Amino acid sequence: MLLAIPFPPLSPELFSIDLGWFRFALRWYALAYLAGLVIGWWMIWRAMKRPALWPGDVAPMQPVQVEGLLTAVVLGVIIGGRLGYVLFYDPAQFLAEPWLIPQIWEGGMAFHGGLLGVTIAALIYCRRIGAPPLQVADAMSMVIAVGLFFGRISNFINAELWGRASDAPWAVIFPGEAAQDCPGPEGLVEYLGLTYCARHPSQLYEALLEGLIMGVILLYLAYRRGWLKRPGALTGGFLLIYGASRFFVEFFRQPDEQFTSPDNPIGFAIALSPSIGLTMGQILTIPMILAGIWLAARAKRA
Repeated sequence: MLLAIPFPPLSPELFSIDLGWFRFALRWYALAYLAGLVIGWWMIWRAMKRPALWPGDVAPMQPVQVEGLLTAVVLGVIIGGRLGYVLFYDPAQFLAEPWLIPQIWEGGMAFHGGLLGVTIAALIYCRRIGAPPLQVADAMSMVIAVGLFFGRISNFINAELWGRASDAPWAVIFPGEAAQDCPGPEGLVEYLGLTYCARHPSQLYEALLEGLIMGVILLYLAYRRGWLKRPGALTGGFLLIYGASRFFVEFFRQPDEQFTSPDNPIGFAIALSPSIGLTMGQILTIPMILAGIWLAARAKRA
């Protein structure tokens, strides 16, 4: 039988307090959001204290104003991420049961919706304080990989958003439905006398590409190549790198179940044939890639 890696004994909760009538649990996913926001705030705050990084040696906002930007970003992430999931991935269910929409503790957040929500919230805040939006977008683009990295690691710990069935020796036997529901012979492994379905750890692929690698590249461009002096350049770089990384990882990530069927086992949102098509994640990244190319080219011309 094929080789695979059993899922480590990880709990979605860092710790919990259960008093019978009251229960509080700190989940890794919540900690990931908190760590990404706080570290991102600190990195932007430090960048605003270095005016030499910016056009004309003038930072787009005062360091003290970064705290207000953080508040706007938090609202944008929560509202945009949830509404993006509702509209992009399962609108029929939420139209039938709209009271489920605010129940974000049950899961269901879309990165593309969160990005749109953050963009709108940041634009409103920039207008209120008179900051140049494109330069603020560059500052946010420089740090967003931190949140993505922690978020994808927490997805792995939660054993969610796992990948497609795989024969790769580093494939993981995730617990629950992922281990039982194999669409074909690919990925079938024997472990402790039982047969399971091994899958790509696509969460870790995304943590590496969209988090670590993209973050290092963008920080290098910001601090060593002077890209913050060209408004829009770093934002374009982020959109391009993230879009290309997500498009690639979608070949290994299990699509959302609402797009899968016996006639469409791969889960294409647009299917040209049973083996050729585009997932919803890939469709949503195409505008990002095009916008990234346009912004980077515009910044270079300027």
